[in-house]
Amino acid sequence: MTANKKGFTLIELLVVVSIIGILATLVTANLNAARSRSRDAVRKADFKNLQTALRLYYNDSGSYPPLSTSIPWGAEWSTSSNVYMSKVPNDPLPGQAYTYAPDAANDTFTLTACLENKSDAKCDKDASGNIIACSGDSGCRYSVKP
Repeated sequence: MTANKKGFTLIELLVVVSIIGILATLVTANLNAARSRSRDAVRKADFKNLQTALRLYYNDSGSYPPLSTSIPWGAEWSTSSNVYMSKVPNDPLPGQAYTYAPDAANDTFTLTACLENKSDAKCDKDASGNIIACSGDSGCRYSVKP
């Protein structure tokens, strides 16, 4: 009597399932890295828009907004005569925030965010050339001035 050998052995099935698991892990890791780079690109674009709005404000008033006149993150930013941004952007990652810090005379400012990709060329560096990390985060600090 001859045995009909159709189908896969248990070992063959285990090998295939293992390979699929490894590939799924690699794809997920790459997808997460792409998402963090995408959020970093959004942060940089947000800062360009904020810089433009702050320059418009400076042109109208002769100074940047003082810290006491905080920028309304997530809301419209306007004065009685001008709308500078219809919606001031928030950090794309919940739990993180952008910061705005004018100097004492309100003639310059610093916008700061935390980038997720520590190898980004725009990460802030200290005097020794070391990347400045965000507090309590694995990312790096990113700041812009006018």
